[in-house]
Amino acid sequence: MSTHAFVHPDDIRTLFSRALSAMYRAEVPQYGTLLELVADINARVLHEDQALAARMRSAQQLDRLDVERHGAIRLGTASELSTLRRLFALMGMKPVGYYDLSMAGVPVHATAFRPVDERSLERNPFRVFTSLLRLELIEDAALRQRAAEILLRRRIFTPECLALIDQAERQGGLTGAQAQAFVAQALETFRWHSEATVDIGTYRQLRASHPLVADVVCFKGPHINHLTPRVLDIDEAQAEMHRRGLRAKDSIEGPPRRRHLILLRQTSFLALEEGIRFPGESGADGTHTARFGEIEQRGCALTPRGRALYDELLARALAAERAAVPRATALAHAFEAFPDDLATLHRERLAYFRYTLDAERIAASPPDAEASPDDLLAGGWLRLQPLVYEDFLPVSAAGIFRSNLGSEGTSIPAAGGNRAAFEAALGTAVQDEFALYEAAQAASLAGCRSELRCAAASAES
Repeated sequence: MSTHAFVHPDDIRTLFSRALSAMYRAEVPQYGTLLELVADINARVLHEDQALAARMRSAQQLDRLDVERHGAIRLGTASELSTLRRLFALMGMKPVGYYDLSMAGVPVHATAFRPVDERSLERNPFRVFTSLLRLELIEDAALRQRAAEILLRRRIFTPECLALIDQAERQGGLTGAQAQAFVAQALETFRWHSEATVDIGTYRQLRASHPLVADVVCFKGPHINHLTPRVLDIDEAQAEMHRRGLRAKDSIEGPPRRRHLILLRQTSFLALEEGIRFPGESGADGTHTARFGEIEQRGCALTPRGRALYDELLARALAAERAAVPRATALAHAFEAFPDDLATLHRERLAYFRYTLDAERIAASPPDAEASPDDLLAGGWLRLQPLVYEDFLPVSAAGIFRSNLGSEGTSIPAAGGNRAAFEAALGTAVQDEFALYEAAQAASLAGCRSELRCAAASAES
């Protein structure tokens, strides 16, 4: 079959993310309020800050803003994770990064499925933070065995979805009709089910070990637990959630407010308490909290050196918080040591950037095309655009999880990561997010040098 008949993975990703958003909005009406809130704030910020609007337009960020979402699901078995990798591959999404959440008492490790090339990110940067339950962290051996048996019996993908994945891999893609059918079938994996697959006693035992264990083990599928839009002022979004009657969590996760935001800031309205029907001869009703409404504000991607400084300052802030310093104060004081201007962030190699050229400056005084980036910046020939952080922060993710799962279950140890086991379950190595940002920065510099050489050659001829 000709590849011209196949739908581009970017287009399949957009079809899926839109369908998922529509499904989640129907299932969680407050999500619609969240989207309206974010759209209102983004429109106001862009109207009031024309310089920001111009920078985002130049960096190809405006078109993606309204469609930008990240979801999150929690899986129970290696087989589920491996199949999900194949499913997301049809949408042009690769596993990027390894996240150990056990360090914060959450019994999962994770990756983020997302597009990796610049053009695909510009079209639709849909991401899904995907966690895999670590059954070995359940201390009760009998309960651990019971959970494993339950998970081995369930099937989270429809037979039609699996058949379409197989077909796409054989023929090299999906036709239009196949893509539509694939999206419809893939949605079923992410759908909410109000009937538990275990009796209420088993549910309570698993929830007592950790609420997330119950959320993963006790239902037919992993159900999408949040679908996050991107906002341009998360502090205003936090206040607006309260004004619109949404129960927002107490504080924003991530770095403090800055002139040049780094990495990622997140908040959410708290998880809904949803009615659950449990099986059994007489049946039983109960409630479960899993799905919540998250908002994020994305900043600049940091280099390994920048991340090391971030982690150091975050640890300093958390220590101060444990010593009874208010969180906001502790964060603000600690992060005074993190530079907040683009020139210093670049000079000290703390952040990643896209380079662009100043055509007027080049026309007036052409530079040496082989000069260092620092010299080209100092001379005004080169300009900086921060590269958007496309990934996640494990401490922040754990903070969001804890806020929305309840306080039961304190027996999960901080075991440390096991990347090798995760990648074995996944069926491939995760991609290195730093390498992706480094490559994007290097490509932009190479493009600028090429243009400078062309300009110099034209001037000489």
